[in-house]
Amino acid sequence: MRAAYYERNGTAREVLYVGELETPHAGPGEVRVRLATSGVNPSDVKSRQGTTRKMAFPLVIPHSDGAGVVDEVGAGVPESRVGERVWLWNGQWKRAFGTAAEFVVVPSSQAVPLPARIGFEAGACLGIPAMTAVHAVILANASADTTLLVSGGAGAVSQYVIQFAKAKKAKVIATVSSPEKAEIAREAGADQSINYKKEDVGERVKEITGKRGVDAVIELDLTANGKLIPDVLGPKGTVVVYGTGPEAVLPAAFCLVNSIRLQFFLVYELQANERERAIADIDSALKSGVLLNRVAQPTFSVNETVAAHEAVERGTIGNVIVTF
Repeated sequence: MRAAYYERNGTAREVLYVGELETPHAGPGEVRVRLATSGVNPSDVKSRQGTTRKMAFPLVIPHSDGAGVVDEVGAGVPESRVGERVWLWNGQWKRAFGTAAEFVVVPSSQAVPLPARIGFEAGACLGIPAMTAVHAVILANASADTTLLVSGGAGAVSQYVIQFAKAKKAKVIATVSSPEKAEIAREAGADQSINYKKEDVGERVKEITGKRGVDAVIELDLTANGKLIPDVLGPKGTVVVYGTGPEAVLPAAFCLVNSIRLQFFLVYELQANERERAIADIDSALKSGVLLNRVAQPTFSVNETVAAHEAVERGTIGNVIVTF
């Protein structure tokens, strides 16, 4: 099978190769998926760079997200799954071989049926971005009575956060860095946007909320934004953190006095019941036809996987997709 792979950490152009590798076969409880698309996420780039974790295997096929068709099942998996259109999660989490290949083998539960009306490009956006967003919105207790501040409102995860929060009738304020990104946040459903490069985020939040502050912050970079918590968050509020640098400075006294809840989570390590709920919410949104899945253009062929990684590193708007 044709696949992108690396055998050491480093820059994309230094270490990523594309070539022929042995095609895997499904073992007990597993399915093999002939992939149509593979999603490239920032975590895939960081893993390849070696900034978040060093290589645990001699050879790695990167990427955890993807979509395609089940073409082989292992013992214990119904033959009826063959031919099923699916999207994948945790394809390369704690495993050597991910979705940057023509075929991938995963436990049957990690191949989720993809509605017929949803394309494979959209399917490759769901494993990390959409699932992270759903769980973050749940942890934020989003409802018609809540106001959320979403950092980086044009980002892949934040686009889904806005949509799932609005589905629960919450009011959403998004931070952005340009008018273009403000429009993208608005298209996803954000009620307000704040250009953090030109506006004082704390002052604008107080203005929008009548000085009350938001009920929850959904945070992609606690290291950069932790200092803003006292300026934007109301008493007994929640900070849901799905991304951070190695260390963050927190306003501990403010958090103590105001009974602030700080909730970290890693989407790769959701519990089974959390995963099931997130998948159910994603499936419902897909079937309703209202979910905006923003795919970056152009997409990349597997031979262009280096360019796809570099596109993620540049901060390309939308989910970067590799096709087969």
